[in-house]
Amino acid sequence: MSNEHEKSHGEGIDRVLHDPISDKLVPLERWICRRSTASTTWYVGWAARRLPAAGGRGRRRFGSDGRDKECFIVMTLAGAMTVAKQGLIITELIDRGVVKAIISTGALMAHGLVEAAGRSHFKYDPRMDDLELYEAGYNRVYDTLEPETNLDFVETIVARILKAWNHNEVLCSYKLNREIGRYLSEHVKERGILKSAFETMCRCSSRHLAIRKSGLMWRYTTARGARTTFRRCTTTPSRIGILRGDATEAGTSGIFTIGGGVPRNWAQQFGPYIELRHRRGGEELPLKRFHYGYASVLSR
Repeated sequence: MSNEHEKSHGEGIDRVLHDPISDKLVPLERWICRRSTASTTWYVGWAARRLPAAGGRGRRRFGSDGRDKECFIVMTLAGAMTVAKQGLIITELIDRGVVKAIISTGALMAHGLVEAAGRSHFKYDPRMDDLELYEAGYNRVYDTLEPETNLDFVETIVARILKAWNHNEVLCSYKLNREIGRYLSEHVKERGILKSAFETMCRCSSRHLAIRKSGLMWRYTTARGARTTFRRCTTTPSRIGILRGDATEAGTSGIFTIGGGVPRNWAQQFGPYIELRHRRGGEELPLKRFHYGYASVLSR
């Protein structure tokens, strides 16, 4: 490696985006729970193998194995789960009706959109040089590579949706996720979290300010200058829809947390939120708490 290369440290580099297939990178497969996978080699991310066991224990804790089929389960998600190829596990929980609502980080949904749109993540080799990867347009997330070309591709999907958006309508993560899911349902054959959420009417929102802060959104606004799209931007409709509407109307409710963070905190405000609106606001609301709860914090 040349001294000039060593001194750059990534500053001011005009990246030349490579094609991962031409570079012969190994694509990662999306992991899904099946009865037997012993004969198959799965290239997945850092902690994907730990989720099925956690999900099984959580299912029993919720009572959704037959004892309480009407339980309204809110799933909160944080971390690099979709990059680690765990998106289909979440999708399966939605399709089977186990999960009724999801609160996640914006990044998790953005990377999930990549695989739902038919693009792949790739396996990282520890012998690879991070600076060279960056210059070639590969973004490393733990032991997984996200090609910059993937993000360019899904940016075009979001651009189509926002181009048709009524700028007088309040924009929130729930509404945006729903419209992305609608697009995937109409145009893409691959399975995905937002596609299944749209088709099953599962509410799916991202954490506070995910619209303004997520990488996908600032990429779009920087490239398009679409400031007017975000003039009326809030998270209130999704918060009310999940925490006040569906959860209070359900007979029982539960929270299934993976990764902790802001999504979990947001969902856990359900009880205090209802209590304060009743006690201080004088609203006639049923005072409820989550009846079940399970947390699985995955570590590398």
